[in-house]
Amino acid sequence: MDLATFFQQLANAVSLGSLYALIAIGYTMVYGILRLINFAHGDVFMIGSYLAFYAISATAMPWWAAFPVALCLTAALGMGLERIAYRPLRDSPKISVMISAIGASFLLENVGIVVFGGRPKSFPSIALFDTVVKLGSVSVLSVSLFIPAITALSLLFLEYIVHNTKTGLAMRAVSTDLDAARLMAVDVNRVISFTFGLGSLLAGLGGIMWTMRYPQLNPLMGIMPGLKCFIAAVIGGIGNIQGAVLGGFLLGFLEIMIVALLPELTGYRDAFAFVLLILVLLVKPSGLLGKKQTVKV
Repeated sequence: MDLATFFQQLANAVSLGSLYALIAIGYTMVYGILRLINFAHGDVFMIGSYLAFYAISATAMPWWAAFPVALCLTAALGMGLERIAYRPLRDSPKISVMISAIGASFLLENVGIVVFGGRPKSFPSIALFDTVVKLGSVSVLSVSLFIPAITALSLLFLEYIVHNTKTGLAMRAVSTDLDAARLMAVDVNRVISFTFGLGSLLAGLGGIMWTMRYPQLNPLMGIMPGLKCFIAAVIGGIGNIQGAVLGGFLLGFLEIMIVALLPELTGYRDAFAFVLLILVLLVKPSGLLGKKQTVKV
């Protein structure tokens, strides 16, 4: 591989890793609060993409108005999902909540097929994000430059909320001990609903960025990215925001660089995520930045 090709693949890896990181943050936020894997997160990612698509194509909104509308609706979807599918089971065994999460995922996928149709759609072209930018010998779409910047800003925004606001203090209290937080007059339902809304907003943002980077929508598009971002969150240490970002970047770099160095393995690129997951968990079961947790008996 020559130097120009290396930098081209490096740019692709940063773009893909940033997308994985952005979506993985939503997984890790919900798990950090409830110790719950929201298996519908990838499908919320899909819904956010479709909402942005229809806001632009069906209502003729400019993209700068359509994207905030789509993100707000995606956040509302996440909060509604928590209220209907998860809150009634909060005091039930964890397996019941997990089954509900899987059911919610299948529901959103099939509703998507019925409402949006099974035929793939092409996301509208937006000049600001579709411009080819040349950085020396490297050519990238401008959206590939926006994605890492948006991921970095999202990380800083979340860190500020978690560590510098009363809501963030309540989130940390609920994460540490939900029952004790209730006794200290923390509105647990509001905190959890806010967390789901924020996580879903990030999933919608990731979905919009994804469909501008890979401009094709279909109702099952969230399955594999959702699974990979869950793996990224686990690799980094699920429940840790910085760990989710680290895991996303590692996964993106692994996928792009292995395929670049060994093109004959292109058909196995999805398997690399699972291999990396197994290797990391064998060495550090809590993830790279995760903390060892004691199991209460």
